[in-house]
Amino acid sequence: MAGVHMSRFLLVRHGKTKLHQDDRFWGSTDVPLSDEGIEQAERISRRLAVEKITAVYTSTLSRARLTGEIIASRHRLEVEAVGELCECNFGYIEGLTFKEINEKYPELAEELGRGDTMAFPGGENVSQLDGRVRAFMERLQEVKPEATVAIVSHGGPLRLLVCRLLGIGTEHWQQLRIDHASLSIVETFPTMAILNLLNDVSHLKP
Repeated sequence: MAGVHMSRFLLVRHGKTKLHQDDRFWGSTDVPLSDEGIEQAERISRRLAVEKITAVYTSTLSRARLTGEIIASRHRLEVEAVGELCECNFGYIEGLTFKEINEKYPELAEELGRGDTMAFPGGENVSQLDGRVRAFMERLQEVKPEATVAIVSHGGPLRLLVCRLLGIGTEHWQQLRIDHASLSIVETFPTMAILNLLNDVSHLKP
């Protein structure tokens, strides 16, 4: 593909938070990074120091924004925090563990177990979340050819963003694993996009 203009998108999930130890469903709740999460952000920042990043987008939630700020600081950039990149609003199950969801909302727990959840009672549905992701992609139309952009967000939006960038049906979004402080890379060309890396966490290893 010599001579073809390429844009490079570095997709980063925020580091671990102070309230993730019980594996609770935190979506739109603004939960801060833990000390471990800050260290994870520092590690991925060091990994991305060699990248010629031209812009950093984050969600407005502090766990993603701080992760993005740590990355951006090495490139002397300011982050652009946008609501479209925020995690899904899980409604009534915000802050609950899967066990607690199973006790209170067994039908939803069954959907979660099957990986085909489409709506969260009292919160958002997948179509609304996907609508936000599509709105964010309109911002990416402004990215100049050959630019490298870091996008720091959450599991849900990042899974959908990978699907959208690759042109894969969004019904597959829950089949993608996106761990805390992981790096995924999508490179886009005028007629196609390539998934160069998915859910890499090698920078977190001792």
